[in-house]
Amino acid sequence: MGEAALVSAAPDPLIRLRGFGKRYRKEVAVDGVELEVRRGEIYGLIGPDGAGKSSLMKAVAGVLSFEAGEVEVFGVRLDSEAAAERIKGRIGFMPQGLGLNLYAELSVEENIDFFAQLREVPADRLAERKRRLLAMTRLAPFRDRPMKHLSGGMKQKLGLVCTLIHEPELVILDEPTTGVDPVSRRDFWAILAELLRERGITALISTAYMDEAARFHRLSLMYEGRVLAAGEPDGIRQVVPGTLVTLQARPQIEALRRLREHYPQVEAVGPQLRVFVEEAQSTEAEAAVRGELEGLEVTAVMADEPELEDAFVALLRRRGLAGKATAEASLLVGDDPPAGGAVAIEARELTRDFDGFRAVDRVSFRVAQGEIFGLLGANGAGKTTVIKMLTGILPPSGGEGQVAGAEMRSAGQAIKERIGYMSQAFSLYQDMTVLENIRLYARIYAVPRRQLEKRIQWVITMAGLQGVEQRLTGRLPMGIRQRLALGCALVHRPRVLFLDEPTSGVDPVGRRRFWDILVKMARLEGVAILVTTHYMSEAEHCDHLALMHAGRIIADDPPERLKQALEAEAGRLLEIATDRPLLALELLERTGFQGVALFGRKIHLLARDPEQARGRIESLLRAEGVTLQHITPRQPTLEDVFVYRIMAMEKKERAA
Repeated sequence: MGEAALVSAAPDPLIRLRGFGKRYRKEVAVDGVELEVRRGEIYGLIGPDGAGKSSLMKAVAGVLSFEAGEVEVFGVRLDSEAAAERIKGRIGFMPQGLGLNLYAELSVEENIDFFAQLREVPADRLAERKRRLLAMTRLAPFRDRPMKHLSGGMKQKLGLVCTLIHEPELVILDEPTTGVDPVSRRDFWAILAELLRERGITALISTAYMDEAARFHRLSLMYEGRVLAAGEPDGIRQVVPGTLVTLQARPQIEALRRLREHYPQVEAVGPQLRVFVEEAQSTEAEAAVRGELEGLEVTAVMADEPELEDAFVALLRRRGLAGKATAEASLLVGDDPPAGGAVAIEARELTRDFDGFRAVDRVSFRVAQGEIFGLLGANGAGKTTVIKMLTGILPPSGGEGQVAGAEMRSAGQAIKERIGYMSQAFSLYQDMTVLENIRLYARIYAVPRRQLEKRIQWVITMAGLQGVEQRLTGRLPMGIRQRLALGCALVHRPRVLFLDEPTSGVDPVGRRRFWDILVKMARLEGVAILVTTHYMSEAEHCDHLALMHAGRIIADDPPERLKQALEAEAGRLLEIATDRPLLALELLERTGFQGVALFGRKIHLLARDPEQARGRIESLLRAEGVTLQHITPRQPTLEDVFVYRIMAMEKKERAA
């Protein structure tokens, strides 16, 4: 099948939804969704937890009934179990969750064989398909390893192999990259690109990661069961025209306050401020922002196109779904924040073994008072284990640590009294009100009775909980619950705060408000914050990052230095647009360019000499009849950094 046929609209879309609706008792999960997916495209559903993505995908896969509208797949209207059975052999469906469609005790190969038998794959074809898919996913060396001993990324790749083993025409993948390491994420997208190129496969994929939007041909932004916008990523960004201005300003909090008086979308991201200026061209937007900051030290000003998340937040605002902005935190009267630079957290060669398995391998780092420090890595990297050792929950197998002036091994109770800890698992009482939860945690942390009401009111103001004090916690939206959990962790005014993946599943508005609070706590109160995350874009908020992989720290620096080091070692990131991206991708891969990856209909790669690379790319594509539309330098992301570091480490280990 030619490439033009792969991306052109078929007369009848492969998937069509009209007025689709799904309820769970009285709760509306999906409401009136219209959707068309064309043959040979990668279509994305992007939204936070609770947006309705999983319900929609299960209905398309024929495994979930629905109450309203029509669902049509391969021209078959799914209005009965018999109709659903007619299409299931042509579909591959992978549910949400790491390895949930796999069998823990079976090996990699045994899992594949089981799904092949289930799908009645002929024996004479199985061996070749298995060999090819294992090679594509880089799982061939692990074919005898039990599934339960695989990393999160390997489980997802094995799940993908089992989903693809019968060569479906349509694959439906529910959040396949959540919690997966960046290398496995790149592998996953590379596999889809190859299947698209070779077999014209169609994919419907959901994700909570806004930074994955560029990977899709077209997408729908979903929120609370509805579609906010649909189309190509670039087209959706233009729905809310404007300019994104990034800059650095001192003092940052004063600049943030001034800008918020005039612009509804302003956020602090590490040392930078991001300002979305609606309905303004770059020159006009930059001048307007500078004008609001007169008298402050302003540097590194840059105007660019807004990102998809900026458009998403703007759409929520326009529809009245973004809620009220978080109130300014009124600081407690008390001791002045400690001087910047004082060490608040220190890990020295921390090690932890579980039954012969080393989960954390000689980890060392320092966190200064008033610093936001990030541990960035996939599920299973060892981040949570590090936090549990530092907070005294888990004894280390080796190494030392100091938290809030207390030695980790000998002062466990003292540490617990001096820190705030928000665990990965939701730690609040669902059947208690907001106020009852705050009051309970204040008593647990022994807040003096004379200060109790003042602290409770401070938490409500700081976390933006006004108006929901009497609501049951279990009925709150995820973003508000997370702010409540943060407030409970801060009610005793600790000097050190530990947050374990605090915004997983939270919508972009909720995540921005949450980070707004963290920035104020660090900058104004001098609280040291150690946060773990597997959101690459979220890690940009941190002042300093330690990249963790397989229990080890593979890089340790501020985000900007990590990116600068990547460019110094591997070159500039170039974005290439052509009229035949799949053929161009194959040509560039064969030519040996580094970091070649497909992003929707564009290609990214790294080049040490951009001008020389431009000439090589132009000649290569011209010789094969591919029209080059543009080559644009782009800023590398932390995902680019992470992938490069891991690949370099693996290469070094193989050479040793």
